[in-house]
Amino acid sequence: MCTMQAGTQMSKLKGKKKGLVRFFYLDEHKSCIRWRPSRKHDKAKITIDSIHEVCEGKKSEMFRRYADNRFDPNCCFSIYYGERVKSLDLVSTNAEETRTWITGLKYLMAGISDEDSLARRQRTRDQYPLSSLSHTSLHISFFLNRSLMWLQQTFSEADKNGDGTLSIGEVHQLLHKLNVNLPKQKVRQMFQDADTDENQGSLGFEEFCSFYKMISTRRDLYLIMISYSNQKEVMDLQDLARFLENEQKMRGLAKEYLADIVAKFEPCPLNLQRMVLGIDGFTNFMRSPAGDIFNPEHNQVNQDMTLPLNNYFIATSHNTYLTGDQLLSQSRVEMYAYVLQAGCRCVEVDCWDGPDGEPIIHHGYTLTSKILFKDVVETINKYAFTKSQYPVILSIENHCTVPQQKKMAEYLKEVLQDKLDLSGVNTQECKKLPSPEMLKGKVLVKGKKLPANLDPEAEEGDVSDEDTGDEEDEEDNDDDDDDNAQVTAGFFFQRKKRIRVKNKAASDGESDVSGSREGTQIVYHPKKTMRLSRALSDLVKYTKSVRVHDIETQALMNSWQVSSLNETVMNQILQLKPAELVRFNQRQLLRVYPSNFRVDSSNFNPQPYWNAGCHMVALNYQTEGRMLDLNRAKFSANGNCGYILKPKYMRKAAFNPTLDDPLPGHRKTQLVLKIISGQQLPKPKDSMFGDRGEIIDPFVKVEIIGLPIDCSEQQTRVVDDNGFNPMWEETLVFNIQMPQNALVRFEVWDHDPIGRDFIGQRTVAFTSMMPGYRHVYLEGMAESSIFVHVAINDITGKVSYFTLTHKLNFSFNSILKPFSHEAKSSPLIPPSSPPRVRRTLQAPASPRPSTPMRTKARSRSCPRKQITSPETPMVNRKPVFRRQTQNYGSYRGQMRPIPNGLCLSDSTSSSSVSSTDSLEFVPSCVAGGEEQREGTLQREMKALFDQKIREIRCKSPLFLNGRPAALPAPGPGRESETSPSGCVAA
Repeated sequence: MCTMQAGTQMSKLKGKKKGLVRFFYLDEHKSCIRWRPSRKHDKAKITIDSIHEVCEGKKSEMFRRYADNRFDPNCCFSIYYGERVKSLDLVSTNAEETRTWITGLKYLMAGISDEDSLARRQRTRDQYPLSSLSHTSLHISFFLNRSLMWLQQTFSEADKNGDGTLSIGEVHQLLHKLNVNLPKQKVRQMFQDADTDENQGSLGFEEFCSFYKMISTRRDLYLIMISYSNQKEVMDLQDLARFLENEQKMRGLAKEYLADIVAKFEPCPLNLQRMVLGIDGFTNFMRSPAGDIFNPEHNQVNQDMTLPLNNYFIATSHNTYLTGDQLLSQSRVEMYAYVLQAGCRCVEVDCWDGPDGEPIIHHGYTLTSKILFKDVVETINKYAFTKSQYPVILSIENHCTVPQQKKMAEYLKEVLQDKLDLSGVNTQECKKLPSPEMLKGKVLVKGKKLPANLDPEAEEGDVSDEDTGDEEDEEDNDDDDDDNAQVTAGFFFQRKKRIRVKNKAASDGESDVSGSREGTQIVYHPKKTMRLSRALSDLVKYTKSVRVHDIETQALMNSWQVSSLNETVMNQILQLKPAELVRFNQRQLLRVYPSNFRVDSSNFNPQPYWNAGCHMVALNYQTEGRMLDLNRAKFSANGNCGYILKPKYMRKAAFNPTLDDPLPGHRKTQLVLKIISGQQLPKPKDSMFGDRGEIIDPFVKVEIIGLPIDCSEQQTRVVDDNGFNPMWEETLVFNIQMPQNALVRFEVWDHDPIGRDFIGQRTVAFTSMMPGYRHVYLEGMAESSIFVHVAINDITGKVSYFTLTHKLNFSFNSILKPFSHEAKSSPLIPPSSPPRVRRTLQAPASPRPSTPMRTKARSRSCPRKQITSPETPMVNRKPVFRRQTQNYGSYRGQMRPIPNGLCLSDSTSSSSVSSTDSLEFVPSCVAGGEEQREGTLQREMKALFDQKIREIRCKSPLFLNGRPAALPAPGPGRESETSPSGCVAA
């Protein structure tokens, strides 16, 4: 690391004869790579978080432009970074410097910034062997390192003059960038409180951490903590167990597990001695992966992978080789590495004849660049199974002559070797496809296949147009007016003016019926054929490309074939024959790809095709946006392995996704989302004034994406001038018919009088959502999140859907055992409940009225009516996921009790800033079931909270720093004194 920070002179390749000599170095906080000289100094950097991979040697496309002997391979390496997977290609002066940079960057990407962090990680591995650690536990140390790295990067960017300290002016600029709206007098007071060293008037990094802690203490988490700790400043193991059981719906909590939480997240040594969590430890725990809305068990494969392939959705890429549009963009082999590591399991290989007898890959009849077929196969061989062991499908679009087809088959066998599936199968005897589990580590070739009646000795043969399933063949049918296409009972698609029918009288031709229905003229045309090499045909085993003519007839045929249809035809089928399409997909594999009119490589909405059970919905992975967000969320539910098991009703039942009641008798689900607060929401990326722009006015939009009947969206009110810690405290209710097929999308927007600006999003599969208090981290933003409460209820009131599909006994490591019977019956969880806190109607409103909550009747992705309820159901005091009947009848504005915890009002108050003026304690229910107030304590609560926060600032340890603050030694009579900081003095 020291060598990297000192800097190295290297050549940066830019496509010229000579590389640009630049000085590269790692910045002070080890958060990004910089170089100089550069005309754009601020942009001459690559953040560590944006790096996808570091490759040694001359493996990028840029290096291939130079002669083989131009550079020493041992001195070359490439850094792939950014959303578009750009490459920074560097050449150092010696091999030792290259190894130093490659090793150092890989350490930084793994969250290891120095030898101390490496030693800590080694001690963790020694204490908890890898086999005994869960996926969540492995990410905790990375989470803490990530938070510290974010602070270091923020400090470095705020230090404009580079003196290693922050002045009061630089702090004001930083707060404006972070969307913090505080009076200057209050900022100056906190600045002085944090400025404790001899260098008065400026903050060093440790002082900045202390200052940041002052402004970022979470009021919502503090209120939750004291509501479960009986007004104490710390949570003991009993309090923590009660919180996890009542709110987070966890069961079987062992004492060792609870102690492990304290040991991992509590920074105060005195609290560690007493085994209690202070506000810092509780905040660290709630912001860790354990408090994320995504189920940590779904980071690994958790579904049955032993069913035939046609029972799964398969992550599929379209035009995999392209980096941009379909007319002028570059083709790069690195795109195959990128999509395979992103979890894609079906890639497209568009093959054409190339010079010197070498087949090439590019987008035909365009100006896109060309890459060698052999290089693509080598890249696929290297990256096919680095992230997932389940089979990869090569969708070959073959436009080559027979000699180059033989070359393709030779490269596939030579490079892939035993990875290429060449198992002998008898399609007549075995009617079912193999399972993903059976095909682990195998590559399947999807393409055309010679007819079975061809002479076995023939080296090649003709493949008719009827035996193809290529995109170009389907796109030929789109050249006419799309409005002329219609679906009939007999054939898959026909046209009003030009109808193609199969001529049974002539086995080697087709008849085109042209003209009107009254006077039809039959014109005979010979079939389109192409020559296919047997060497390439023999590589196709389970995935033969065929054209679909009749979905009802072909649904009864064998499963050894794959059809490709574009979105235009698929939309017509979905409108006219949705149930038949579902039955077809229960038997055969179907691939859906974008229309040829999408020359900009834009993506369609994949959800309607998933609703009908389409297996391979091909998207342009090079185009980021909403549709790719949905795709990532869909396949994240099974460890991002590229395969998602279809719901049972899609695999076997008669199912029509377009009906208002698609599956009669199916249990419906209600999702109750309480949007509580936001944290560190940035300014929009495309803001005209950048970080100098005005402080944002955020609101949250939640959208359900699934069957048409389930699609709906709602949003919160607008919070004015607060992007750092806005408070919404609003409840959104959604009724969902088919939750197994639904995605939940959280979007944060900046409200503006003339429009709105997108800030960030997070999309999660409904089946991957965790109940209770959860953080929803915005995708691609390290510290930005929204804090929510999730409750999932059965409308029938019998048993929660979540209970049927989730096991909530996850733990940080599998060596922790659940309570024994004696421990469960012990008084670990006292029967008494702490008072609850709720927002009252007497709360003072904001002087500036906020925008009321708006609900859209329809979603763009699903053109069906919205199913939402204006009522907010009352959640029973008992845990939501136990077997019991839910009580309903509580309306918006009334209190929705949450057992033993914080209960925030469902009222859509116009208050736009967080304020404890609107909080009061409400005692537990008396025997009669009615609640009694003990008085309004708004002002007292505010004064108490402010006093405690001041004490926390003075006496608690630094943010993410394990060193304790100076506390007086315990004296006689001080056996159990609790400091206001939450740090217990023994």
